[in-house]
Amino acid sequence: MPTGNAFAIDHVECRGGENFLKIYSHNGGRQSVDCYANRGRTSFGNWWVDRIITGNNDLIYYDANGDSVRINRWTDISFPNHPPKVKDIEIL
Repeated sequence: MPTGNAFAIDHVECRGGENFLKIYSHNGGRQSVDCYANRGRTSFGNWWVDRIITGNNDLIYYDANGDSVRINRWTDISFPNHPPKVKDIEIL
């Protein structure tokens, strides 16, 4: 599952009823569902992102092409046809 060095951001256990950032991703035949809390930026390991649920977090993801994309809190977005390959994520 994607992990990396962080500044304050925490990779946490996904639990129902929590408003964590939740990211569904895949890479090399593996799939992962990861949750994050707290402000900061961390590596996401160039995984392909299928779905993002921001919960109560404003998010910027940095894709492998060098673009940055902001997604506001309380957003649930899916990428069924062209998932982004994400290098880093940042909770604002």
